[in-house]
Amino acid sequence: MIAEVILESSVKSLNRIFDYNIPKDMENNISIGSRVLVPFGRGKSLAEGIVTNIKDNTNFEVKDIAKIEEQSLSTEKIKLSRWMAKRYFSNISECMRLMLRPGTTTKNFANRMNSKTALFVSLNIAKEQVIKDIEENRVKSEKQKTVLKYLLENGTVLQAELIEKTNVSRAIIKTLEKNGFVKIETKKVERNSLASKDIKRRGNLKFTEEQEIAYSKIEKSIDNNEFKKFLLYGVTGSGKTEIYLQLIEKIVESGKTAIMLVPEISLTPQMINRFIERFGKEIISVLHSKLSVGERHDSWERIENGEAKIVIGARSAIFAPTQKLGIIIIDEEHDSSYKSEMAPRYNAKEVAEEIAKYNNIPLVLGSATPDINTFYKAKNAEIELLKLTKRANNSSLPSIQIVDLRQELANGNRTMISIKLYKLIQENLKNKKQTILFLNRRGFSTFIMCRDCGYVAKCKNCNISLTYHKKEEKLKCHYCGFEEPLIKICPNCGSKKIRYFGTGTQKLELEINKIFPNASTIRMDIDTVTKKNSHEEILRKFNEEKIDILIGTQMIVKGHHFPDVTLVGVVSADGSLNIDDYRASERTFDLLVQVAGRAGRENSPGNVIIQTYNPDNYSIQYAKKQNYEEFYNVEIKLREQLRYPPFCDIIMFGISAEKEDIVSKTSNELYNNLHKKLKEKNISVNLLKPLPAPVDRIKNRYRWRIIMKAKTNNEIINVINECLYDKEFLKNNARVIADINPMNMM
Repeated sequence: MIAEVILESSVKSLNRIFDYNIPKDMENNISIGSRVLVPFGRGKSLAEGIVTNIKDNTNFEVKDIAKIEEQSLSTEKIKLSRWMAKRYFSNISECMRLMLRPGTTTKNFANRMNSKTALFVSLNIAKEQVIKDIEENRVKSEKQKTVLKYLLENGTVLQAELIEKTNVSRAIIKTLEKNGFVKIETKKVERNSLASKDIKRRGNLKFTEEQEIAYSKIEKSIDNNEFKKFLLYGVTGSGKTEIYLQLIEKIVESGKTAIMLVPEISLTPQMINRFIERFGKEIISVLHSKLSVGERHDSWERIENGEAKIVIGARSAIFAPTQKLGIIIIDEEHDSSYKSEMAPRYNAKEVAEEIAKYNNIPLVLGSATPDINTFYKAKNAEIELLKLTKRANNSSLPSIQIVDLRQELANGNRTMISIKLYKLIQENLKNKKQTILFLNRRGFSTFIMCRDCGYVAKCKNCNISLTYHKKEEKLKCHYCGFEEPLIKICPNCGSKKIRYFGTGTQKLELEINKIFPNASTIRMDIDTVTKKNSHEEILRKFNEEKIDILIGTQMIVKGHHFPDVTLVGVVSADGSLNIDDYRASERTFDLLVQVAGRAGRENSPGNVIIQTYNPDNYSIQYAKKQNYEEFYNVEIKLREQLRYPPFCDIIMFGISAEKEDIVSKTSNELYNNLHKKLKEKNISVNLLKPLPAPVDRIKNRYRWRIIMKAKTNNEIINVINECLYDKEFLKNNARVIADINPMNMM
């Protein structure tokens, strides 16, 4: 018998099937999806691969499979990998890797993320006897008594915990073991990120009429075991999460499982807490990148063996090995983080659709500001539109005011906080209410410049200015991570007239502390959430310790529910407007409406101040009205005129190399090859000539790009794959990627 094997490799030339002989002693243990170890090439090392087919014979002289691993992929996952590889112009093995248990390495077959074990201590005799021995002073050591009393109260515990809590040495525990009082055993430790959570259970909330209608339509699809897409479009605070919870309750009661995706890791803790309140932590598993590899490994196992019925996580949780999947829900579906910027460059919403189709289950997309493409499909009946127009607790939407920063400057106010915002913060502090200040740029200053010669400090690896971070007194590149000490003398002309331009969250925090010295503040951006569980800790402090002002980037914008927040200040609404991307207006509108939605979610009315130099921009004006559909009507007309998605797809080809001439040569070769093949097949597309990328050097690699605008179909996808995997083209010493509808056009 012969196995067709895909090797685990990102090398494009190895993206094909290799035949291997199945030894007789392995024939009963191997199947499609099995993970195997095989000899490859002339080296002695073995390569990993996945069996994608088994057949009787081959035309080639083949080697034997060396070993079979217990882990395997289902037929569904292999089929999904093939679809993804074609759709996202990547190697099949890169897609398969997403579906393997976390902790499985690709370099060393033997180096696996094994289950973690630890020493546990428990009583070796009856509790009554232990109490009697302590009372009758048969145990003379006070430290030994302390250990025994702790075990009486807590049962079996980790030895490390016992030592920490009782402040004794290992020798004390060993003596107790020697005397027969306790036993020490090695047991498996389940690395569960939810283990420490202690949250009271709560019942269902009563639906509003709109919620009831939306729920019943999705419920019908569940009952009919049919694939159907729904867009749950509801204003901020309209109770979308309650609908998710009750839908999942129905799924779990029927013996099936559910996947719930959230866009940001910072959203996961709050969503998890809501789910634990409803279902308890025993049937929930969490998957996101801030967990340790061990925690993700054990979560994956719990899902695989059917213990976990509900999977909550970020983008990659869509690949969880669920049993009897009953529903997929994607919250804040408009968010760009559902699109991967690393190979394979997949869109989790598209992958979810394929999985939902395969399993004949509903796919629910939820948002207060749906992706323009999603809403267009809903308007054209490709997706069923379900509307929630009112907040669930009858609270009003916040009042939004726009402040023209040009007028503030004319009035002599050069601070980051307008007079209007200053007064409202003061009032909030007086009333013991909380405030959120949003600025979508981290650091202290966005660039530093010499006032004499115009020198700007740039990254030595990237053609981009360095950002000043005041706390560390360093200049940092937000593209490659390069950093250097703060420049105080111009290296170009020797002048001391170094000035800081632009503002970031660090500078805002410093200014707020000066203006409101008695106010408590906390900051949430990528610099403050580097440690494990730091997202959760910041949100907990803000909520429970009633910190006055939360300052942050887009991490604080979406989905959070803070009962005491009555004021939101958008310090600068212009950052997302001034980017080289056709989605700039949509992103600005989304951010403003989402951050505004954090205010006034309970009984107290909410106020929002949007500070901007572009007060008349239509995305800002419609955000003020909180009217998504009016914004959509303007935006969709512009997209149609300019032929942008949803009226076409954009495929961006990124070419990079360490030498500029190689990038130029490879870019032109790819362009000519694409142009030739499309013409031969009489396929009409808009193919733009290669040019340097807007950021033309990152990590010491020169970057060019080619843009294709077309309504993609199988023919176009096949042509692109032919060009990218052409044997002659692969000889070029350049890195080439193709990205369909990328979120970052830079």
